[in-house]
Amino acid sequence: MSGSNRRPGEKVAPPAEPFKRAVAGCLRAISGEPEIEVVYASERPSLTPDRARLPEPPRRLTAHDVAILRGHADSMALRLACHDNATHARLAPQGTEARAVFDAVEQARVEAIGARRMTGTGDNIAAMLDDRYHRGPYAEVTDRADAPLQDAVALLVREKLTGRKPPEAAQKLVELWRPWIEDKAGGDLARLDRVLEDQDAYARTIRELLSSLDMGEELAAERQDSEEEGDPDGEDAPPQDGEAADAPEDVDDGADPSETDSSSEVDDDAEQMEAADAPPTDAPDDDELGEAEEATEPWRPADDKRNERERLEYSAFTTKFDEEALAEDLCDPDELARLRAHLDKQLSALQGVVGRLANRLQRRLLAQQSRSWDFDLEEGVLDPARLSRVVVDPLSALTFMRERDTEFRDTVVTLLLDNSGSMRGRPITVAATCADILARTLERCGVKVEILGFTTRAWKGGQSREQWLASGKPMAPGRLNDLRHIIYKAADAPWRRTRKNLGLMMREGLLKENIDGEALAWAHERLLRRPEQRRILMVISDGAPVDDSTLSVNAGNFLEKHLRRVIEEIETRSPIELIAIGIGHDVTRYYRRAVTIVDAEELGGVMTEKLAELFDDAPPARRTRH
Repeated sequence: MSGSNRRPGEKVAPPAEPFKRAVAGCLRAISGEPEIEVVYASERPSLTPDRARLPEPPRRLTAHDVAILRGHADSMALRLACHDNATHARLAPQGTEARAVFDAVEQARVEAIGARRMTGTGDNIAAMLDDRYHRGPYAEVTDRADAPLQDAVALLVREKLTGRKPPEAAQKLVELWRPWIEDKAGGDLARLDRVLEDQDAYARTIRELLSSLDMGEELAAERQDSEEEGDPDGEDAPPQDGEAADAPEDVDDGADPSETDSSSEVDDDAEQMEAADAPPTDAPDDDELGEAEEATEPWRPADDKRNERERLEYSAFTTKFDEEALAEDLCDPDELARLRAHLDKQLSALQGVVGRLANRLQRRLLAQQSRSWDFDLEEGVLDPARLSRVVVDPLSALTFMRERDTEFRDTVVTLLLDNSGSMRGRPITVAATCADILARTLERCGVKVEILGFTTRAWKGGQSREQWLASGKPMAPGRLNDLRHIIYKAADAPWRRTRKNLGLMMREGLLKENIDGEALAWAHERLLRRPEQRRILMVISDGAPVDDSTLSVNAGNFLEKHLRRVIEEIETRSPIELIAIGIGHDVTRYYRRAVTIVDAEELGGVMTEKLAELFDDAPPARRTRH
């Protein structure tokens, strides 16, 4: 019918256009936000307070495609309608794993509200989830190490609240965790139904659930912060068992935590770690014992015995299986060339962004290299401005000049890339993009660049764990996996000869666990040996260190605590400047200088500014100390 009413010369609207308008209108109606902008793109779906990005529908829509797209729209609309960012930010835990579970279960809450009110919405969200897990590597998962805990908890919560079973592709993931979760937190799960419509009460119940799941140590650090700053309600007494989740947390209000990019929490974290790591004082008198414990010790779950071992220093059970390797030694040349070609194909859509960033960054950096010369020298380059003196007086000596070495050029930058399994897919592509852009651009400006990567040689501990088992499983063994540190590009190697090495990150099976603290110390030690006056270490990661083998037999914050200590040592005592880039996860709570990116499109603005900030500042040795 639309064709018969079309005027001559008028373009035919795409077949999916009416459907897209209908979906956008429905999203605005459910969310109660009539002015929100709805766009469609081939990128990952995303939501901000004023913009919703949905997947571009295929040209030939099926009923299943329609349900999936509607599911994305319904999920975003319910997030806008039923979720309060300030409440979420105030009650969200700071620990990486606890925060991931907290965020996932909150999204399950808003989707459950819609599913219970509108059957069609529940069907759409079910189709969206089925598609999401069908595309992921979950159908054949056989080990908890490969099954994200936050997904399992969120799907179990959805099942409790709506009665809908987990998607078929996620059944194995859920069943791996179900007995453990229901055994430890079954009562907490049962209470969620009663507080579904109350986000504040729901969030507090989730915090109780996190304590039941042995994540109480991640909440304890926040309580210590709150006690040091003074409880606003005047409740200074330490919480009793089971009350931790009910106490108000002194967490920043503001935007959605997934969009937060602020470093204001870092100073608090540093003070918190200093308090936690301080050596014990002399034992107090009996009548002062309770008061002393209240002032110096954070709350801990009473049944979590692993935390008693936190005082032990960081160590590795064995280092003889660790590996430091050149990228070209881990892969034959033909495969490496094929992997680099695959990476280039993945980045083909970003070539315009890459080119614009490289040119903009190069112009900004080169503008800082003001050239200066020393004149009237006895050797160097002949000074043409003084030749007139020789013409006037042939007996006068020739004069020479020499360009001064600029501080800017006496610089080396190390890029340390997280090569963990959680970086699979788009995050590792973004990381490779970062390395490619920065290496080429900085080299054009005369700055040397080193590219390093870190992962482990095996899942679940490898030979280190086997030796530990053979030794009778001694308590608190320390790090229990085999490190693999990779040199993609040495600082003195030209980029054109090593660019193909980044393709190794595309190799199936390379990305495993991440032990950030030791990798950071390794990269730092390499930089300390460099002769350049200014040395910069840039870490590209997606969050906290995780190694299932190590964390299963040590304290839950064993790796994270070591990472914080290494960062503090570098940031406060080392001449090396440290900056971090988070891929999809907020790393500002670890690093003082940090930025978080989600999509490669953000690289142009964010990374140009962040890198330029480093070169705008004076080198550390010449900074004014206050």
